[in-house]
Amino acid sequence: MAQGQMAPGIVAGRLSSEELAANFDDLHPAYAPHEAAVAADRCYFCYDAPCQTACPTEIDIPLFIRQIQTGHPEAAARTILEQNILGGMCARVCPTETLCEEACVREAAEGKPVEIGRLQRYATDTLMARGVHPFTRAAPSGKRVAVVGAGPAGLACAHRLALLGHDVVIHEARPKAGGLNEFGIAAYKATGGFAGTEVDWLLQIGGITVEQGSALGQGLTLDALRAGYDAVFLSIGLAGVNALRAAGEDKDGVRDAVDFIAELRQAGDLSALPVGRNVVVIGGGMTAIDAAVQSKLLGAENVTVAYRRSRAEMGASGFEQDLAASKGVRLMFNVMPVAVHGNGAAVEIELEYTTSAGGSVTGTGETVRLAADQVFKAIGQTLEGVPEGLELEGRKIKVDGSGRTSVPGVWAGGDCASGGEDLTVTAVAEGRDAAMDIHARLSA
Repeated sequence: MAQGQMAPGIVAGRLSSEELAANFDDLHPAYAPHEAAVAADRCYFCYDAPCQTACPTEIDIPLFIRQIQTGHPEAAARTILEQNILGGMCARVCPTETLCEEACVREAAEGKPVEIGRLQRYATDTLMARGVHPFTRAAPSGKRVAVVGAGPAGLACAHRLALLGHDVVIHEARPKAGGLNEFGIAAYKATGGFAGTEVDWLLQIGGITVEQGSALGQGLTLDALRAGYDAVFLSIGLAGVNALRAAGEDKDGVRDAVDFIAELRQAGDLSALPVGRNVVVIGGGMTAIDAAVQSKLLGAENVTVAYRRSRAEMGASGFEQDLAASKGVRLMFNVMPVAVHGNGAAVEIELEYTTSAGGSVTGTGETVRLAADQVFKAIGQTLEGVPEGLELEGRKIKVDGSGRTSVPGVWAGGDCASGGEDLTVTAVAEGRDAAMDIHARLSA
């Protein structure tokens, strides 16, 4: 089979349009007003607010829930958005079960936390439905800042800088802004084109220009940005994907999970999107679960997530693991790929059983083969195209607590920067905090 030709088992239209619409419906339906009021009544409004401490953006959760309880969801939204301008998307995609809701006193006492994420969505959706931006931009400062990358960190940084009166130009390689919110989140978590709607709403602050098709290494250099702007913020994400390092990974039917998710998110007709009959996803993070669940929802008959470590070491939360299992996805632990078999196209994948201890993974020599006409790689992404002069920490750009890099006048945040977790909410916090540090420097 010629390289690039579709493998025989990977076909479109495994399910009807009606079945696909039902499968990809909203994972957590929005609250109606009376439901939000009932949910808000469950909050104890703790004086020490462990939920707020657990939130990377430090939203005053008891305050916004009290505002919902008293019938003021738009005031609640402002409380949220003052700390997290992408609060609408974070309400949909945050792993609240391991952040604010895990810290909720109701969770500890009853095993059922206040549904903080859904309450946050209720508030932000109510405000955004009005089409009015809640913040007013300060007087122009005369300063210009370049933001490279229109993902969560870049958008949060740009909005805060614009709010403070600076002019911002966002350089974005892709034809749409949003980063992982637009291209990398499971479709059932952000339905109805919400990512794009939120970006358009955010830009209403004014003072922000988005230049698409503009990226470092494609006619854009860090030196030129430093010369042309008063400050630079890098939020370039992680564009590369780690290799399987298994024989046969170049066969047809083997592809990157992030590309599959992006293709699905941008598909106008899900019934036209091909998927395998037997799908195996290699990895243990959120991307692996998203790819696996969506494969099943597209009509794949057998879907397996194969992870080289134990269940306890899996990056995906218990909620995500349970979601995958509820959709019929098989989870295999302590297995790693050693070969993809097939004559030109994937037919089987061979996995070796492992043991994991002390941070290292060791193969046992025992193997098993699974039918696999489609194999998705979800084993981590890597930084690509790092400008010269930037110091790295591990595989990411080294930054201090304010997002400053080793190059004067250059800040970084989001997945490309060291520290923190690769979460939308963490990226927002890093972009926001870097903006405040940039503002302080420009105002000195």
